[in-house]
Amino acid sequence: MARIGSFLVLLSLACLFTLCICDEESNCGGERGNFFPGFYSSSCPRAEEIVRSVVAQAVARETRMAASLMRLHFHDCFVQGCDGSLLLDSSGSIVTEKNSNPNSNSARGFDVVDQIKSALENECPGIVSCADALTLAARDSSVLT
Repeated sequence: MARIGSFLVLLSLACLFTLCICDEESNCGGERGNFFPGFYSSSCPRAEEIVRSVVAQAVARETRMAASLMRLHFHDCFVQGCDGSLLLDSSGSIVTEKNSNPNSNSARGFDVVDQIKSALENECPGIVSCADALTLAARDSSVLT
């Protein structure tokens, strides 16, 4: 049990580190540039509340989901910045990160991100980027753990 706690702490720190190194050049926060608390307060006021609610429900069903969502965020941001590319589905002969061999049967939590994005689209169509939704989910996962 202590190993799981230590793992979650290290994963949380890795995600927070990723959030801290984001700047305008690394395109964190999708196409919008710098991303900060309250970023959607005028364009989609309930965005953070919606993400928090979906994440809380998912973590209540399965506590490991918090770590899974933080891991998705880390892998999305690690290579070329937080761009949501990890969330893209494969199409035809193009295999995306989501369905690549290293992530096959390993990366999880995509269904939760899909639920978050669906709820956000119902509230504010076309406003919250997938990258931002994933970032908010990772933040809320860290807070919940």
